[in-house]
Amino acid sequence: LAQVSCGHKAVDVTPSQAMDYIAAIEANRGGFDFENHARNHLMEGHGIKLRGALKSGTTICGVCCKDAVVLAADTRATAGSVVADGNCSKLHPIATNICCAGAGTAADLDHQTDLMASEMKMLALQMGGRQTRVGSVVRKLSSKLFQHQGYIGCALIMGGVDINGPSLYQIYPHGSTDRLPFACMGSGSLAAMAVMESRFKDDLTIEEGKQLVADAIRAGIFNDLGSGGNVDVCVVTRETYNHTRAYDAPNPRIYRALKPIQFPPGTTTVLKEDIRKLITVTSEDVVMTPA
Repeated sequence: LAQVSCGHKAVDVTPSQAMDYIAAIEANRGGFDFENHARNHLMEGHGIKLRGALKSGTTICGVCCKDAVVLAADTRATAGSVVADGNCSKLHPIATNICCAGAGTAADLDHQTDLMASEMKMLALQMGGRQTRVGSVVRKLSSKLFQHQGYIGCALIMGGVDINGPSLYQIYPHGSTDRLPFACMGSGSLAAMAVMESRFKDDLTIEEGKQLVADAIRAGIFNDLGSGGNVDVCVVTRETYNHTRAYDAPNPRIYRALKPIQFPPGTTTVLKEDIRKLITVTSEDVVMTPA
């Protein structure tokens, strides 16, 4: 007999029952599934080209100010050469005093930041309602990313204000972190970093910080095809955060059609017309009719 812990008690079970317990745990554990690895390796050996990951583009940045942290991001979500969403929000709140800007896979970013926000809320309740510290979020999130070795496509700039003052962190997909006075990430980060390095100074005011990050995102938008749309800005203080969507619109649409374009019937030639009567419904009886 084997013993299985059920709550606070140990229960004697047979080996077959123990294996059933283990199978149930494995089935509900979640995480990544690599069961197709052998199949994919076999297909590559036969010359079948598998579909690779699509390139994504983003420009995000952040800066520490005197009593706040200012984050900014563009709003273009790409899937290779296709603009999947022109008004995507890349600024995610974690707590009332902590927010982050994300680059990478949009779905991973949404789910991981939502998960981290709920975990930090639970932590605050366990700690008697005390305010969440930025270092706690960075530690927990970097450990999660390191555990999955880069398979979670999240690159983040996290900023917040706690009892230690304003702080800004870079978090890479493999879990490494940096604490910096200003930071840029994404495909347009080189152009944005040029603006940040030339104009950053200590003890920036909130308005100066907002203007600096907005100009940095504009540089990324105009110099990187993967970045575009509007500029979103988020100001994080110790009490709250203020997320402003479309703080700046670098590329406004100048011309808009006054009314929808209507094409007269017959504009497009009908090459073939085929009408099939598949079923006939009479009262409650359904009679199948051959095509």
